[in-house]
Order: sequence, then structure tokens, then C-alpha cells
Amino acid sequence: MTTNIQSRETDPKWDQIMNKVPEVTAYFWIIKILGTTVGETAADFLNVNLNFGLTGTSIVTGVLLAISLLFQFRSKKYTPSLYWISVVLISVFGTLVTDNLTDHLEIPLQTSTIIFTILLALSFLIWYAKEKTLSIHSIYTRRREAFYWLTILFSFALGTASGDLMAEGLGLGYLVTGIIVAVTIIIIAISWKMGLNSILSFWLIYILTRPLGASLGDLLSQTPNHGGFGLGATVTSAIFLAAILMLVIFLTITKKDETTREVIRKNEELAPEKGNAMLQTAITLLLLVGLSIGGYFMRQKSLQSSDNSPDTTQDTKTDSTNNKTNKTTNPNSITTTTTKTTVSPLGDLTLFRTITQDTFDKLNSGDQSGATNRIGDLEYEWDNAQARLKPKNGAEWNKIDGKIDIVLRELRSTHPNIATEKSAIQDLLVVLK
Repeated sequence: MTTNIQSRETDPKWDQIMNKVPEVTAYFWIIKILGTTVGETAADFLNVNLNFGLTGTSIVTGVLLAISLLFQFRSKKYTPSLYWISVVLISVFGTLVTDNLTDHLEIPLQTSTIIFTILLALSFLIWYAKEKTLSIHSIYTRRREAFYWLTILFSFALGTASGDLMAEGLGLGYLVTGIIVAVTIIIIAISWKMGLNSILSFWLIYILTRPLGASLGDLLSQTPNHGGFGLGATVTSAIFLAAILMLVIFLTITKKDETTREVIRKNEELAPEKGNAMLQTAITLLLLVGLSIGGYFMRQKSLQSSDNSPDTTQDTKTDSTNNKTNKTTNPNSITTTTTKTTVSPLGDLTLFRTITQDTFDKLNSGDQSGATNRIGDLEYEWDNAQARLKPKNGAEWNKIDGKIDIVLRELRSTHPNIATEKSAIQDLLVVLK
């Protein structure tokens, strides 16, 4: 291999080889997290505020991503603007892939997580079988670049599925999920400093930065009464986009994240990688999978034990001054009867119906802003209750969730229509029985 490298150094073409992706520096991780957050909020903006819907947003993002990757592949070297535009767009598209599986095909997040884990593992295996390396320091052929972007797509989809499973499916919320993910990243980084394989460490952290970015975005955009800073999705996106733009301009000028040819040569000389990388990978993945499965079932057991409303009926107190079915000692007293009324298979949905009715009342009074703010309470409470309600009846939960999504799009649209808003809310009230 050393002889091969030396021969390449005498070849004039060797001096023209340029890595197509950035060197992994602090700037890389900062922009990656910022881009992940923007990807999440941008998808929501297109889907909800511009009322594109999930399908429309997926089509628009898919077309933009294809155009961006076309320019990225045609470029002969790493160009910060091209690269990071592609990352942001693939972040959005990867999120939408998972969202489409969940909302349109009604595939559980547990299943999506398993599917994308398998697809990611296969992409790594095929990549390594073809190239004998998974290093990102030597992405200078189209085949390697194709593997690189395919792997990134699967990593974003997996990060979305696993992050949403923790935050929503298991009811941990984005703040707790963010803390768990941040601690895991720190542990992996420390392990890398202590000798954990660098490529393994990189890809594990790369996957985990997606739920971390989503948690950060949620924390900044949520209202204070929901535990956030109240910046809103639009302001948060604008701040993060401005930060990304400044960093990309800085890197374009300084070239601090370009991979030198010497680094490329060293990585080629080390391929295929030596040492105990395979053993480290096997042990690390087994440990992570074991902890994840154990944590999942522990959380599920905790949710089941805390749910005290399994029945689909509830007792309703009815007051009457003229009840003929009950005898009382005082004919003038108010008697109380107990009757059974059927409620949703999900249990008591009074809280959600109350919030929805409040929203409708505000619209009727002409308070568009108040209605938009109030519907945010419904989104917050519904997401928090997902882990408790969805296991009871997945089909019923998906039906109501779809109606809520329509209401959110109508009320948060940049050009709201009072008639369609009211119609959407009335349809939601019908299913919130």
C-alpha cells in the first residue's frame, strides 16, 4: 500500500484529488445541529404556515434536494455553500420520509426505527465492501459520494424516527429527549478520546445530532407556558439560518474545514482499516441496542401502570327534579342518577374538546390571534398524551391526529380563511366525542 501511495504522489492526477466533504471540526458540528433544527422548522413552515401539506412539502423538498445534489456531484471540490444547502435539504427530506410513513402509511415509529436501522446498516456494509473504508476524509469519487449522501439520508430518517419515538411515542418530551441524547453524545465523545474508533464515533454522533437539534428547536420555539423560550418557529429558523450563513461565509473565506491532500493520502494508506474496529463496533452496537430495548420496555411498563382509564365508558351525573326511576324521601329534592355514556376508545377526551371549543369560540368572536395561540395548547397536550392514548386504539388516535393537523394548518396559515378554519374545527369536535 505504501508503494501505491508513493506512485500516486508522482502521478500529476493525484494533486488534483480533492475531498468533496468538509473536515470534521467544531464548525462542522455547530452547522450540523443548526441545520438539523432549521430542517425541522422549515418542514413545519412549508407544511403548516404555507399550507402545502405533507405531500406538497415532500414534493417541493425532494425537487430542491435533487437539484442541490446535482450541483454537489458536478462540483470538483468541496464548496461550503453547496454542501450545507444539501445537508439542510436532506435534513428536511429525511424528516419528511419518516413523517410520511407515520402519517400516511400509519407505520408505527417503532417499526420505522427498525427499518431505518437496517437500511443504515446495509448502506454501511455495502459501502465498506466496495470501498474498504467508511472514512469521510477521502470522499473524492462519485461512488463514495453516493454512499456518503445515501447514508446521511438514512441517518436523518433514523434520527427522526428514534427521536420522535422517545419524545412523543414514549412521552418523554423533547427536553428530556434532548438531555438523554446530549449525555449519550458526550459519552461517545469521551470514549473516542479514550480510543473508540473514530469512524464509528463520528457516525453515531451524526445520527444523534438530529434529535438533539429537534429538541433545541422545540425548546426555543415553544411558548413559555409549554416550557420553551417563546421565540416561535419562524424567529428560531431566521436566527439559525443567519448563523449558518455567517459560518458558511467564514469557512468559504478561511478554508478552515477543507481536507488536505496529506490527510487523504494517510486515509488511503490506512484502508482497509486495521486493528479492532470491527470488535469495537460490535460491542458498542450491542450495548446501545440493549440499553435502547431495555429502556423502551421499562418506559412502556411505566406508561401502562400509570394509565388508570382503560374503560370506554364513563359515569355521568344527571340532575333532575322530576325523576321517575328513583324514589326519594323528599319529593321536592334534586335527585341524582347515574347513567352510562359511550366515549372515545381512547378514553376521556374532555381536555382536548374543551381547548378545541375555546378555539372555536375565539374565532367566532373575531379573535384570530387568540384562536391561533389557543390551538397551540391543543398541539402541546395532544403530543404529551400520545404515549398514553395511542396504544389504546391506534386507528382512532390517527384519525383524530389527522383532524388536528388540518386544524393546525388552517389556523397557522399565512393567509387564514375563517370559513375553512371553522369547518376544520367542527370536524375535529365531531371526533373528539
